[in-house]
Amino acid sequence: MNDAVRIHRTEDGLVVIAPAGAPTVLDAAARLDVTVLEVLGGHLTWSLLDGGPLPAAVLDRADLAQEWLWAVFGEPIALAVEAGDDVELPAAPELPELVLSAWRLAYAHWAARWWPASVLDGIAPLDERLLLDEIAVLGAECEMLVDGADQAIEEVDLPVYAGRAEDYALAAGPTATPSGALVLARGSTGWDWRCCPPGLLDASERAISWEVRREGGRTTVSVRAVAAPGLPAEVPEHLHPHAAIHTSTGTIETTLAPHGDQWTAEVTAPDAADTTVRVAVSVPGVGDVDSGSGGTEPDNGSSGSLPNSGGTSENAASNARAEHGLHGGALHGAEMRHRIRDFAAARLRGTTDPDAAPLAAETAAAASDSDF
Repeated sequence: MNDAVRIHRTEDGLVVIAPAGAPTVLDAAARLDVTVLEVLGGHLTWSLLDGGPLPAAVLDRADLAQEWLWAVFGEPIALAVEAGDDVELPAAPELPELVLSAWRLAYAHWAARWWPASVLDGIAPLDERLLLDEIAVLGAECEMLVDGADQAIEEVDLPVYAGRAEDYALAAGPTATPSGALVLARGSTGWDWRCCPPGLLDASERAISWEVRREGGRTTVSVRAVAAPGLPAEVPEHLHPHAAIHTSTGTIETTLAPHGDQWTAEVTAPDAADTTVRVAVSVPGVGDVDSGSGGTEPDNGSSGSLPNSGGTSENAASNARAEHGLHGGALHGAEMRHRIRDFAAARLRGTTDPDAAPLAAETAAAASDSDF
């Protein structure tokens, strides 16, 4: 672990210690794959997908950070920070085991919020009790680093996860069309993970499906969202997801209601609207995007298509990834979600490798993976 890091000071007096290209808490837009740990005197960050175990640091109290800078980055860097130097130096952690524990603690906090549990994509959920227990243990291991807030999480009553892939087969498939109804268009898409709390929706890019029907002189749009594994029987109404249905004549917003392993809603489409539809699902007030208008990322997979047009969910996901690789998807869109799902699946496959430093919750999830 001999990565070079650059030490510099911002106009606001913050000290930044970071490898080239590493994300920090000062970045204008936060990436979904960035883990953050609050520590004495500042914050540490890692990129799960593109980085190694060495973090970047932003210090607002460099004097307090001297307690651990030598352990994480090495004594020369601690001395350079104390001297006020702007310089590039190789990092040589004095306590590499502490760096690994800090990475795992930040990752455990990240997993509690962003782990992409999906029955549709075969990614088992993490046991929240095991996750909280490990956060407490890792917090104790990182005692010289953490600033209380990231040391442990208050205990709460947690659900027991249960879910099998076959239980979700209907939810993932085409909507059951009423007899006599004409299907004008249908599609499927993913959703912006920033716009819903964890534990409500399946993390797949196929989790949201919709269908435009014509029957008895009336056009309707039905929306279904596959629920997350282990969705509680009772979800407070203020946490019910909303669907923003974008048509050629405007946007219709409706609240989804839980029905078994899915969330559903049906609305009447404006008479003048064509069959081109885009659907975005969010919980109002959650996330840092305009979730009330359906977010900012119109996935290709959500656009209208005629029934039996030959398009597949894999093609839709591929198209969406290509589109968002050119725009905001590199940070938080379909491409980033795809990479995070691949990362999570690889973590579950690698739980027998001690070098992967799996969390106890990951090991348990991998052992129960036969149901996914």
